[in-house]
Amino acid sequence: MDAFYASAEQAAKPSLRGKPVVVGGLGMRGVVATASYEARRLGVHSAMPMAQARRLAPNAAYLVPRFALYRTVSDQVMELLGRLSPLVEPLSLDEAFVDLEAGGVADDSASAREIGGQLRTVIRAVTGLSGSVGLAGSKMLAKIASEEAKPDGLLLIEPGTERDLLAPMPVRTLPGVGPATGDHLRRAGMTLVSHLAEAGEAELVRLLGKAHGVALHRMAQGYDDRPVVAERDAKSVSVEDTFDVDLHDRVRVRGEVERLADRCVRRLRDAGRSGRTVVLKVRRYDFSTLTRSETLRGPTDDPTVVREAAARLLEAVDTTGGVRLLGVGVTGLADFTQEDLFAQAAGAEQAAEGAAGADAPDERREGTAEGAAEALARESGEQPASRRWPAGHDVRHAVHGHGWVQGSGVGRVTVRFEEPWTPPGRVRTFRIDDPELRPAEPLPLVPEPVDYSSWPASLPKSLSEAFPAEGDESSP
Repeated sequence: MDAFYASAEQAAKPSLRGKPVVVGGLGMRGVVATASYEARRLGVHSAMPMAQARRLAPNAAYLVPRFALYRTVSDQVMELLGRLSPLVEPLSLDEAFVDLEAGGVADDSASAREIGGQLRTVIRAVTGLSGSVGLAGSKMLAKIASEEAKPDGLLLIEPGTERDLLAPMPVRTLPGVGPATGDHLRRAGMTLVSHLAEAGEAELVRLLGKAHGVALHRMAQGYDDRPVVAERDAKSVSVEDTFDVDLHDRVRVRGEVERLADRCVRRLRDAGRSGRTVVLKVRRYDFSTLTRSETLRGPTDDPTVVREAAARLLEAVDTTGGVRLLGVGVTGLADFTQEDLFAQAAGAEQAAEGAAGADAPDERREGTAEGAAEALARESGEQPASRRWPAGHDVRHAVHGHGWVQGSGVGRVTVRFEEPWTPPGRVRTFRIDDPELRPAEPLPLVPEPVDYSSWPASLPKSLSEAFPAEGDESSP
């Protein structure tokens, strides 16, 4: 998908279309998750510190991610890919490998190009967003082709042309060549893929070691025999938060660890898994990072067990001087829980119930927009408006209808009232405690469901007429 998070926000917000949009953490230590192509032209890119992005693009819209929306769109796209082949290997919410041969929908360049063009058309019809397709005989080359095709394009690499295509590309194009390896190769005079192919396997093994050297030489020649794996089994589930200001209060630190443990367990349960080892991650004020782990007697998905284990791990960590990041994870995943572990938590659960009483959060609200807002408000007592009303998130007003938060502060929240299929809407400002203003769920990006039940056997005529394929590139 093209600039996925930012494109989804532009599709949802008519007033932002054609304008620079940056999605990510908006605190002092936030980083850019995705930037729209308009923002990229100003120098903003993923993983950039948000403070630097604001200097480069001061007039851009800066939004907090809405993962509920992104996951919904991702599910739609992955369902479409599943129609092409039983072998679909997701890499992230917005990217996947598909083995077309295994699906029997393509057996030569012409049929592959045809199905790739149809895929782009159907994705746009179903989601309202654009994606780029790379077609090749291997995962590495398909990935490179999709990047070369962006935005909103299709590139097919014909068999036999791989080495000519790769030769002039920078060495960083190849998988496994990061900044350190790239710098090491540059000092050896190798900056292009052609340099790696010409150097020979023995020289790359001398520079990088046997495993990496052999693999890199093969890739430089266009060889990649990794299969598309349908099930990429997760080895762990984890969550972490970076704080705008270092935490010094030990009670606050423990509260954050317990909150992260609850979030981690929710992800664990959503995945239908349990885990045996609890891991705590602490990054201190001086950027030193500590990890501690505790292995239980068996796998669990019980929030109290994970909370208590994380709290015990915290006791062994010195947080003097301040904490800038905390994380809680669970590893050793399994598809079952060890029932006797629940006995460990019985006393703690009873104590928690007695202390919480009527103030306990309603678990039925978890996962809803209102539940998410309440969770934010519970994190550390009274929250600033920016945490209670995240920029870009959905709201609904009893009089004005659906809108999204443009910004908040000084007791006020500013909302633009518009929907994905309306013209740019009006902006209004309210008190942050206005009883008529509530968090809302994201609206679908496409107002009417699209019938694609006959695809890929054939492309419905209405879709092909509404979304003609554009931006296709010839093979090199």
